[in-house]
Amino acid sequence: QVRLVESGGGLVQPGGSLTLSCTPKESAFSISDYVMRWYRQTPGKQRDLVAQITAGFTTEYADSVKGRFTISRANAANTVYLQMNNLKPEDTAVYYCNALYFAEYWGQGTQVTVSS
Repeated sequence: QVRLVESGGGLVQPGGSLTLSCTPKESAFSISDYVMRWYRQTPGKQRDLVAQITAGFTTEYADSVKGRFTISRANAANTVYLQMNNLKPEDTAVYYCNALYFAEYWGQGTQVTVSS
């Protein structure tokens, strides 16, 4: 079941930046106790973890995005973000938001295309 809503995707040139946002659909729950994650997937490929942030604000990143992407959370706004800088064509994918606590929820994804 889709319980999260992603926004901010689009078309950007190599070297450009985008910021994605994720929030529970219709404010269905508070994200404050959840580990929040961003995944990405291209057609025919598995869905790979890009970044995560715990309830204690500890962050982890895939090697491919370290130094370029930043995950953050604003619990008061009930929103998690993925700031993407110096984007590369290989970053092109559908990006999915994920929330994990005693339950697990997913968004339906937002397309990011990096092309000149």
